[in-house]
Amino acid sequence: MEAIGTLLELFPHSIVAGVLIAAACAALGVFVILKRMVFIGAVLSEVAAAGLALAMVWHAPPLLGAASLTLAVSWGLSRPFETTRIPRDAILGTLFAAAAALSVLLAARAGLGLEEIKTLLYGDLILTRRADLLPITIGVLPAGLLLACGLRPIVHTFMDRESARIMNVRVNRWEIAFFLALALVISLASRVAGAMLVFAYLVMPSSAALLLSRRLGIVMLLAAGLAVGATLAGLYASLVWDLPTNQLIVAFLALTLPLAAIKRSLID
Repeated sequence: MEAIGTLLELFPHSIVAGVLIAAACAALGVFVILKRMVFIGAVLSEVAAAGLALAMVWHAPPLLGAASLTLAVSWGLSRPFETTRIPRDAILGTLFAAAAALSVLLAARAGLGLEEIKTLLYGDLILTRRADLLPITIGVLPAGLLLACGLRPIVHTFMDRESARIMNVRVNRWEIAFFLALALVISLASRVAGAMLVFAYLVMPSSAALLLSRRLGIVMLLAAGLAVGATLAGLYASLVWDLPTNQLIVAFLALTLPLAAIKRSLID
């Protein structure tokens, strides 16, 4: 109980930021999994890190660099790739490798040391400041509104584009809107959470939730709940065990998959 009190007293901003980022990324991650584009989360996370480093080189606001570059790449990835000779996965792989290399090169160019580069790439949720909460909230709210108001057309767009067109759903617009919301959340979350943790939020809890339920609404709630629970557990364990926060949260997130698989096997 003493450790919980210390966590609430010393790191309230980390708790709020962690809950917002975890819930938003996990809910959006359900559609990333359903669309079978898991790698896009890793790509946009690395692009956000490259945007942060680019802003440091140009002495611009870091969040502006991350958001601008991530939104631009996301806009390009939202375009249909069915008729192109190069598959989307090849583009994603190229972008991932280029962004990962570019983020390190730009960070070194900006004069950052090894520890600062690690912080840029991996983040540290426990160090969240009060000033970080506003941009995170700005990124989360549009994504929440999009899912609340456009859940049905987004589901139709992602699950069956041809049927959605027959139903007069403007699939291109909804797909672009989703990718831009995803990019905004990732770019603003990466500033404090880091690329690795943001990618874990997108993939792990949503995968576990899809094992536990077939109803989309319940899946989204389960994914958000698992992500938030792992975040709070990671923050608490980090304080008690004096271990890196982000890596502990990822470890707890990773546990959700085998536990969900065991639960599913018992039900079946």
